[in-house]
Amino acid sequence: MPTASNGNGHSGNGVIPISESGAPLVLGGLAIAGSPLDVAELERLANEMFRAGPEGAGLGPDTPDVPEVSGESIMGELPVVPDRLNGTAVGDGSGSSPEPELLQWAYLVDGAVPSSPGAAPAVEPDPRAAPATPSAPKPMPAADPRTGSAPSSAAGAADLFALHGERLSLAELGLAEVPRVSAADPAAGSYYFMDESRSFATSETSRGGAPSPAAPGTGTSAYPAFDVQAVRRDFPVLAEHVHGGLPLVWLDNAATTQKPTAVMSRLDYFYSHENSNVHRAAHEMAARATDAYEAARDKVARFLHAPSSDEIVFVRGATEAINLVAQAWGRQNVRAGDEIVITWLEHHANIVPWQQLCQETGATLRVVPVDQSGQVMLDEYEKLLGPSTRLVAFSHVSNALGTVTPAREMVEMAHRYGARVLVDGAQAVSHMRVDVQDLDCDWYAFSGHKVFGPTGIGVLYGKADLLNTMPPWQGGGNMIRDVTFERTSYQPAPVRFEAGTASIADAVGLGAALDYLQRIGIENVNRYEQDLLAYATEQLLTVPGLHLIGTAPEKASVLSFVLDGFEAEEVGRALDQKGIAVRAGHHCAQPIVRHFGHESTVRASLAFYNTCAEVDTLVEALRQIVMRGVQL
Repeated sequence: MPTASNGNGHSGNGVIPISESGAPLVLGGLAIAGSPLDVAELERLANEMFRAGPEGAGLGPDTPDVPEVSGESIMGELPVVPDRLNGTAVGDGSGSSPEPELLQWAYLVDGAVPSSPGAAPAVEPDPRAAPATPSAPKPMPAADPRTGSAPSSAAGAADLFALHGERLSLAELGLAEVPRVSAADPAAGSYYFMDESRSFATSETSRGGAPSPAAPGTGTSAYPAFDVQAVRRDFPVLAEHVHGGLPLVWLDNAATTQKPTAVMSRLDYFYSHENSNVHRAAHEMAARATDAYEAARDKVARFLHAPSSDEIVFVRGATEAINLVAQAWGRQNVRAGDEIVITWLEHHANIVPWQQLCQETGATLRVVPVDQSGQVMLDEYEKLLGPSTRLVAFSHVSNALGTVTPAREMVEMAHRYGARVLVDGAQAVSHMRVDVQDLDCDWYAFSGHKVFGPTGIGVLYGKADLLNTMPPWQGGGNMIRDVTFERTSYQPAPVRFEAGTASIADAVGLGAALDYLQRIGIENVNRYEQDLLAYATEQLLTVPGLHLIGTAPEKASVLSFVLDGFEAEEVGRALDQKGIAVRAGHHCAQPIVRHFGHESTVRASLAFYNTCAEVDTLVEALRQIVMRGVQL
């Protein structure tokens, strides 16, 4: 197959083999039909994108200088991607190529395949498509310039899933993303991928792996325009119908979020092509699974802006993360006479473990009050801090009210008194950018299913010095370094807290969810949700007899309310009969609900795929309840 040179006769690292005929583009087996491409221009733009990668990742010494590229998309002329990548050509659906000569994507970086944030690897090539010329072998990936080791063959699949209806660019395919440290050379007999810490603190893309937003006042944004309808098409369940044909209105996002196709496809790909246990075998399937699992850890580190992926512990969810700290750190450091400080806003998962620890150690649990809007009273908070304060634990965002706490200020105040701080971020990570270095918290916990990922997976971030001084909470395989009948030594963090077989595929799915969210841009999400929250608040207040519970000036997308004359559970059941899913009850936060004089509330919680039209549907249904009762 003919290839395009870089102008110097070189077609090595960083240069894409290109069809001279302008034949349809094939990315990982997907043929993209359309008008012929300007080959020279495509090559120039591709090389520019490679050069733009952090620290010149993947660039060979002979890579030529290329001019700068302006504009938000470097491949805006490409046709849109299909709803499902099934190996068939986009356009006529036949899967056949109008010309026998195909453009092959053959660029690999550090053993990592080109990947689209939030995306699952592409499917196998369409067998009906014209084959590549046999005499043109597939270029092999270069060795990792940082380690000298060759990449594992797990790099053979490309992540090419994108947002529905959007055009692909090289950046969206992940070619500018810093890949994780390569696997050890299989010839060396080692597939243990935890030998080196991976640092992200110095990379501009480390803050969630997304470009920084434009400076205030510039009138421009580093993110694409937000299209809620395009986003909704990425979530198949949002097209579901319930109760015999009513369209589903999903307003229970604080309980769990729905999953985009990219996450489900990534899970399917893992089980189809990578399934193995991790770390403990010397075969290729273990290498693939370990690469995928550890890549997910790296993605979480970037998402939280953690200094190293070694500070990321995979757990079942935020509840397990909090219990891990209570048991591993708390038992070792909390004594009789010490004090643990929490707030009225807490979920039961951030109350009960500390109560248990206090009962076991003789420590005292103290609670920070909130004002009538549901915001933490900082003056009262500081009064509770003192030399006896060992730990402060609080929610970044209240799951019952949506209150956004002044987390950075609260952390700073606690540290001033020598206390450690755990932040429960379960309700924050899907709504706002989280930077654990900026917060300076000692631990940060969240659940994958609250951020568009699978259930059964979560994260505990912890500062490295703390994690490595905390004894393991559970014992078993994987977390040990050496075992005799007399003694056991343990691996360093994070593996020491991951006894047994982890939720490997779910961790990989979480990585895909974070990629997806970052590709949209968390600032885009936050702006859209804040506008939607303002609209929903205004509209709900027009319903006779409706009272909002929790009206703090700083809120995320939670609207808790009561309706005069109706029990919350009655309202929830009536709304369900109209296809509207909300939560009715105490929301596992009984103290704060009771603080406002109720045993339960109705909670509508929003995500970036909800719309004003859905808010209108909710408001109209509530008006009907007021007029006609719960029998709609």
